[in-house]
Amino acid sequence: MAGQREENAVAGSVREASGVQEAQRPRVAARDLTLAYGDTTAATDLTFDVRPGEFVSLIGPSGCGKSSALRAVGGLLAPVSGELLVDGTPVDGPRPRDVAFVFQDLALYPWRSAVRNVEIALQFAGVGRAERRARAMDALRAVGLGDVPHRFPHQLSGGMRQRVAIARALVSDASILLLDEPFAALDELSRLKIGEQLVTLLEEHGKTVLFVTHSLSEAAYLSDRIIVMTPRPATIKEVIEVPLPRPREPQVLRTPEFHALTDRLSALLLEDDAGDVR
Repeated sequence: MAGQREENAVAGSVREASGVQEAQRPRVAARDLTLAYGDTTAATDLTFDVRPGEFVSLIGPSGCGKSSALRAVGGLLAPVSGELLVDGTPVDGPRPRDVAFVFQDLALYPWRSAVRNVEIALQFAGVGRAERRARAMDALRAVGLGDVPHRFPHQLSGGMRQRVAIARALVSDASILLLDEPFAALDELSRLKIGEQLVTLLEEHGKTVLFVTHSLSEAAYLSDRIIVMTPRPATIKEVIEVPLPRPREPQVLRTPEFHALTDRLSALLLEDDAGDVR
């Protein structure tokens, strides 16, 4: 009996240690990545992690490889060299059960209503009609669109279409979201409002986010960490921990800490512009 208890205790310790390691392991781990499209090298020596439940933004000059990095994590672009892991497993293609995209162009089907656009991810996964309708409606309610499920994209405002795309990503149950400038077509105030709602939703659902944006205010307001990239072929210039506490209210936009952060981001990007001029 004593021996059995000892074996059980050892097994329990192993399971506990394994659980701790699982919780500490990055959701996304990139090591010395080189990325290219055609004959053009987009990025070199990219090394970064995204921790469980973290919101990480990529910023940098246009064409510096931010979207390429996102596509690589999503399995849509094979690295030229380096190592890329999602949940400890090498990325060798799309993994829609684990990773969902929200693109700038939204990719909504104009002939499908809001709820049927959200359903499409579940339809491809073979989920039955009744279940996918119920889950799609839950996702629309979560983004504040439960009252307009049967409207078509042309009947929705830009912000509402963005929410449909976010609902479609949420309904997939993917634990990692890759967001490629999803609010680029919106004005700054709308971007921040929808971004604030998005962060709240993601925290409730336990999502991990890698986010591409050109807006320094957006990156500062939404992120836990910000990865600053150089011009193409991009490398990582600096990784900045955002010192602003959560939950974040709009009032934080007027604080000295927020302005100091955006000034720092701007200075880092302007250094590269100055180097190009010289």
